[in-house]
Amino acid sequence: MTTTTTTTEGPAPVGVVHPFARGPVFAVAAAVGVALTAVSGRYGYFGDELYFVAAGRHLDWGYADQPPLLPLLALAMDSIAPGSVAVLRIPATLAIVVAVVLSALLAREFGGGRRAQLLAAGAVAVSPGFLGTGHLLATSTIDPVVWIAVTFLLVRWVRTRSDRLLVVAGIVTALGLQAKFLIGGLWVVVIVAVLACGPRELLRRPALWTGGAIAVLATIPTLVWQARNGWPQLEMGRVVAAESVYAGGMLGFLPLGFLLAGLVVGTALGIAGLGWLLRSRELRFLGIVALGVTLLFMVSGGRPYYIAGVLPLLWAAGAARVERQRPAAWWRWVPTWPVYAVTAAALLLGNVLPVQPVSAHADQPLQIGNFQRDEIGWPAMVADVQAAYRALPPELARDAVVVTGDYWTYSAVQVFAPELPSFSFARGAAWFGVPPEDSGAVVFVGDPAPIAGAFRSVTRIGELDNDERVANLVQGTPIHLLEGRQVPWEQLWASARHL
Repeated sequence: MTTTTTTTEGPAPVGVVHPFARGPVFAVAAAVGVALTAVSGRYGYFGDELYFVAAGRHLDWGYADQPPLLPLLALAMDSIAPGSVAVLRIPATLAIVVAVVLSALLAREFGGGRRAQLLAAGAVAVSPGFLGTGHLLATSTIDPVVWIAVTFLLVRWVRTRSDRLLVVAGIVTALGLQAKFLIGGLWVVVIVAVLACGPRELLRRPALWTGGAIAVLATIPTLVWQARNGWPQLEMGRVVAAESVYAGGMLGFLPLGFLLAGLVVGTALGIAGLGWLLRSRELRFLGIVALGVTLLFMVSGGRPYYIAGVLPLLWAAGAARVERQRPAAWWRWVPTWPVYAVTAAALLLGNVLPVQPVSAHADQPLQIGNFQRDEIGWPAMVADVQAAYRALPPELARDAVVVTGDYWTYSAVQVFAPELPSFSFARGAAWFGVPPEDSGAVVFVGDPAPIAGAFRSVTRIGELDNDERVANLVQGTPIHLLEGRQVPWEQLWASARHL
């Protein structure tokens, strides 16, 4: 068996590597896949999943709040098995399984043998951040895997100098840009880090710029859509920054990041890996990339989970260090299988995976990674909307439309009551269509204030009276009937539309 150099100066790439620990790593990946599959059908749609399904039914080259990949995936899965949340979430499960394997391969590139590869794979397997979103089809599930793949290709290029890896990195980036534009920030930081401390040879490789051209060309349709619609993605960035205050803003960014990584395994391996990378002459740029990406999203108002894609890089480097150099006594116990096992058990008890019943009532605290409270109650909520619509007099029901004040409710109506003509001026749903000018009364769910002034009559006709909390919709959320519209819908929509 070939082995790597055993110096402790840093994870400098070497010409030979340990064999891939295929059996053990695949066993960990399979265990994660089985766990996620087992729970993926326990609860209903998460609000964003409903939105992706609805967006897929309005398939386009771009959306106000995202590129087209997630709606396309949702459309494909919903076409295979309409209404099945378990099938809808298959891509999310596969993404986490791939993340486990790629993390092990990163450790291998750092010179890690069997133990290091298992430690790195296990770090993903017991990460609250990866498992918490792993049973959901979401950008926060798909995007990090693309980042891991790109960093793996970069590390492998440093070791092998095989330029085809840079072209593949461009293709992977092109795919990532169809899910979220954040990976562009990763590449900006990579280029700055390479300019600062090398290897500057990377920037002289035509293959790098060929890969970049592929990524840009693949994104042109989405950019054209954005340009034609006034670049709403830029406004979306400001909205996300404003909303970051609910996660503690800059002060809460790092604590929540540590929590998502895992307070014991993830944080310990991450700190060890970061220190090791920064001491490596050839791979120092990767440590700077991890720090730079964190700083970029922290100061720009990004969300803590935006840095999830660089965490396996640090875990893999930390795992390689643990294998090659005996850890300090104060944390020597961390990289051992009992700690991993206890961590996994704690995640189950903490309901990071939906293995226990969850109440939807508003007074229940929401645990980290626990989205189940926003995955129940949607059919009952839509039933209330249907009941209000059907109670309309025939002369009003004939040309009435449903308008909602938030995009999750609109998406739920689209999915569970597609027979209702529904619209919303909130978030990306505002671009899916405007009520027809020849429409009449409006059944409005939520606060009608943004458009109420354009109608002669606003009457409360009901409320959401199911006993379950759904996201920000609680028992008593009003349903109004708006009659006598005095402003054209196009004009009204332009003034009410918001992200």
